[in-house]
Amino acid sequence: MRRFLPDTFTILLVCSVVLASLLPASGSFADHFGVATSLAIALLFFLHGARMSTDIVIAGILHWRLHLVILLTTFAVFPLLGLALGLIPHSLLPQPLYLGILFLCVLPSTVQSSIAFTSIAGGNVPAAICSASASNILGMFLTPLLVGLLFSVGGHGTFSWDVMEKILLQLLAPFVAGQILQPWIGNWARSKKRILTPVDRGSILMVVYVAFSKAVVEGLWQTFSLRDIAVVVGLDMLLLGFVLTFTMRGSRLMGFNRPDQITITFCGSKKSLASGVPMAGVIFAGQSIGAIVLPLMLFHQIQLMVCAVISQKYSTAAKTV
Repeated sequence: MRRFLPDTFTILLVCSVVLASLLPASGSFADHFGVATSLAIALLFFLHGARMSTDIVIAGILHWRLHLVILLTTFAVFPLLGLALGLIPHSLLPQPLYLGILFLCVLPSTVQSSIAFTSIAGGNVPAAICSASASNILGMFLTPLLVGLLFSVGGHGTFSWDVMEKILLQLLAPFVAGQILQPWIGNWARSKKRILTPVDRGSILMVVYVAFSKAVVEGLWQTFSLRDIAVVVGLDMLLLGFVLTFTMRGSRLMGFNRPDQITITFCGSKKSLASGVPMAGVIFAGQSIGAIVLPLMLFHQIQLMVCAVISQKYSTAAKTV
């Protein structure tokens, strides 16, 4: 039963939304808090770069066939599914929430949870580390490009190179700086996980608070009903269920061994809240992103609960063999 309960971070996310709903940031406080949030996000990506071992990434690249399947699932299959959901009438799925689902579909995979679930299930952990890391690095380029492409296809806007520039400066530059310093501070950053975790989680909570504060001021909760939220939850579950089935059966049909099948399943089906929320803040700067990140926040909890059950089943099956 415990596996179905939300984790501490998810509870804090909900608290951030509640706080923004009751006491939204506005005026000069919102401006100053927004600057602090941007600095926290830059620090977050710097730490990601500092922690990521270059040796592990290089070693994992050799398994190119597995990584190709995962990347195609993340940046091709998911986006195509997102476009297909655009056929749903706006009367059933309001446009802002659909754009949130479409944005969810172009995001990179998670790192921590993909590796953790792969390990529990007995999958190829080195390959999972490499694939999830590569997904996040490529996502800094592919996500804004796919947002521009898919949103313009649906008539929701066009791509701006200014967005790419902001991504490079605010997210990629700190990441590269962290990678450059990784030989000197990498071991320290990895050994201080309990101390540095608040930076990871805190920066995301700050973005969520800022995003929902602006959305609440603009009437978010008056715009969407409980039925709208229920539709988003249902579509998130449908997306996850389809991709899990696709990765499980597809990897088996392509002849991958069991550990690789597990890695493809968990790395290919995930979407990163840690990367997605900061990216939304940069890509949709100046806009209300509460509705954009809401489907992602719901998907985050759904994928954790479902994948926790699947990983335990894989683990149990391995012990009985």
